Amino acid sequence: MKAATLLATVALAACSGPAPDTSRDGNMTSAGSVERKAPTSAAASAPAPRDYAGRWVGVEGMVLDIAHAGAPGHYDLTMQWDLDNKGTFDGTANGRTITFIRNEIPETLRPTDGDATGLKYLAGKTDCLTVKPGEGYCRDGLSR
Repeated sequence: MKAATLLATVALAACSGPAPDTSRDGNMTSAGSVERKAPTSAAASAPAPRDYAGRWVGVEGMVLDIAHAGAPGHYDLTMQWDLDNKGTFDGTANGRTITFIRNEIPETLRPTDGDATGLKYLAGKTDCLTVKPGEGYCRDGLSR
């Protein structure tokens, strides 16, 4: 009978006390308590939008001019992306990138440094936009 009493006492002790908090604003610890997360807002966790407007220079005549186009987050992209090809495209901000369609191919301008462009002339620069390896544009403090 002692074993049954001991088992009942242990079971009752496990059930006594407050029920664990099952709210969704924390993480349950191994001890059964809830670690509360600090409230966050979407604005606090999102990267600050950048203003990409201005001239960005590549190599061998490559250049990218970005201008605001009416609605927030929309840009006019005028670019010479190699010696033989140039054009103007509609760009749309997508977080920290700008997407556009060039020659029926979706492309994306991503913020990088000069090393990420893969272009020797731009190596070491810190404020650049890269479409793909071998196509990138940078600006320094003087060209804004």
